[in-house]
Amino acid sequence: MGENEVVSASADYLAASAWGGADVWGAETAAAGRRGTQKIMRAGEVVAPDRVADLLAVERGGLVVERRRIMYLDGEPCELTDTYYPLGIARGTGLAGTAMIRGGAVRLLADLGYAGVRAQEDVVARMPSESERASLSLAVGEPVLELTRLTLSADDLPVQADVMVMSPRGQRLRYEIRIG
Repeated sequence: MGENEVVSASADYLAASAWGGADVWGAETAAAGRRGTQKIMRAGEVVAPDRVADLLAVERGGLVVERRRIMYLDGEPCELTDTYYPLGIARGTGLAGTAMIRGGAVRLLADLGYAGVRAQEDVVARMPSESERASLSLAVGEPVLELTRLTLSADDLPVQADVMVMSPRGQRLRYEIRIG
């Protein structure tokens, strides 16, 4: 692992019991001797972007609950994270508000009866939009990594979709795959 690298293990963000229910980002970065914080920029009901509507199996143009966050590493912006939930799951819950959720969103979903048991992730490298470049303090011509994650319940119900845009600097994504 490089000196300034933070290893992000997707499994940590999917398990309700990871890090004892603490803020996974904060715990993961602290384990690497760094400081990870986050700010919830907005939360509430929005029209689902087409890609999100398709992931969550909701009608295009339909409403979903969105939580938009910016993640910081040692005080510097490093990731934009938009998380979406079907309205029938998240409306009227802490997922629709801007307050931090005690035990995290994954724990709240499990408590509501929507525990994730399977996730699908896609990672692509692309050039950022101007607003992404400004928010992440990227140099002109610097690419981003975009990770899209869909979390499904035991009965294959889509319960959460995440779209994360991050600077590739100092990032390492780790996947552990159990076979059989």
